[in-house]
Amino acid sequence: MTGTDVIEIARAALVVVLTVCGPLLATSLIVGLVVSLVQAVTQIQEQTLTFVPKVLSMGIVLLMTLPMMGHALADFTHLISDKIIAG
Repeated sequence: MTGTDVIEIARAALVVVLTVCGPLLATSLIVGLVVSLVQAVTQIQEQTLTFVPKVLSMGIVLLMTLPMMGHALADFTHLISDKIIAG
């Protein structure tokens, strides 16, 4: 295995990590920001208030992006197995 193969695998791994985690992290960030703005405006400082909207929104985004995530993971697995077979 050459240095370019290692760099290619590392780049593909980073792309897969961003593809799988990116939508969930972005959703959590946006919902957390909106809920904290609502809390600041209404002066309701309940710490557990952010939990339910985040869980619901992340569940919905997970269901919507699950095919994309599975496809990205399958492509990465095929890339790794091709590299292993090629030696």
